[in-house]
Amino acid sequence: MVLIAVATVDMLGGAMVFPLIPFYALKFHASPTTIGMIIASFFVAQLVSAPIWGRVSDRYGRRPALLVSLSASAAAFWVFGFANSIWLLFLCRIVQGTGGGTTGVLQAYIADTVPAEDRARSLGWLSAGTNVGTMLGPVIGSFATYWSQEAPGILAAILCVANAIAAWRFLPESKPVHVQPGARKPVWHGVWTVIRNPTGAVPRLTIIYAVAMFAFSLLTAVLALYLNAEFGVTEKTIGYVFLYVGIFSVLMRSALIGPIVDRIGEPWSIRAGAGALVVGLIGYPLAPNLWSLAVIIPLVPIGTALLFPATTALMSRASAKNELGMTMGTAQTFAGIARVAAPVASTTLFQRISHGTPFYFAALVVAVVTVLSWHVDALTRVEAVTVVD
Repeated sequence: MVLIAVATVDMLGGAMVFPLIPFYALKFHASPTTIGMIIASFFVAQLVSAPIWGRVSDRYGRRPALLVSLSASAAAFWVFGFANSIWLLFLCRIVQGTGGGTTGVLQAYIADTVPAEDRARSLGWLSAGTNVGTMLGPVIGSFATYWSQEAPGILAAILCVANAIAAWRFLPESKPVHVQPGARKPVWHGVWTVIRNPTGAVPRLTIIYAVAMFAFSLLTAVLALYLNAEFGVTEKTIGYVFLYVGIFSVLMRSALIGPIVDRIGEPWSIRAGAGALVVGLIGYPLAPNLWSLAVIIPLVPIGTALLFPATTALMSRASAKNELGMTMGTAQTFAGIARVAAPVASTTLFQRISHGTPFYFAALVVAVVTVLSWHVDALTRVEAVTVVD
């Protein structure tokens, strides 16, 4: 519960500033493609740092890695508060991304402390908490712009400092003392394993996670620009859209994902989530007004709530205990590559072809996830037996 609280407050700070970046960049006369590069810079830093943080957490514990991440976020938001040029927006995203490579550490923390059969449910609760932050952050950030342009960044930085102090005081170490680090391997060993053996259980799940993240990032990177161009949504009203999305994300991840996974299992949760995402992504550009879009929007958070926790839970079950941090860090590295490529691709399609093209492309990408998800259950059972043996 302490971990969920810390992660929620951290996400709250990030969500206060993230939806505002495109609007601030437009004031500096940035093109949509440049905005995509600003968004992608976070994920470049994240994909480089993720395997390093995974290795650090396996050897020295999850707690030190998380404390550094929270401190980096505070510094990044302070830079954002006083950014008056494009390069400072880049700097803000890079600093935050370097500390943000600890998403895999959060997932490893859950795997350390929760039995395998309950991990999808617990990862859903963690996601529900962070989605509360995603839901409330944009609203707070949007209202803060009424005070001044600097206010959202300053508030987010203060919040992160307080969160870091609370984590230092109350967050215990989760890494079991009896689990010793494995043989020292190169930092990028996990990445090479996925490339060399993509049909194994953990590599296949890593690829599913990354491909799905690519599709989802195609949507999020262009969402503010799309809503502004098609429906006149501004930095002062975008928060209400994120609030609406967040309600469904929190409901799914806190109350419904556990019973659903218990009933249909993780592999079918992945497939059902991918199906909901495909329908939702296709529906975005077909909606003629905000009222009809309101019917489509819930399909995306429902799809991601089913897909991502189930994938991560299966991944943790198939991984060796002494390499959980590295496994989750590797998944975040591939997800980071997807997040880097997606904003550039999405904003370029938006600018050069049509406003709806990124959504259709994202739906096509998610269809690949459905194909990859077949036989995952059999692979996972074989891998789990191998790890135990």
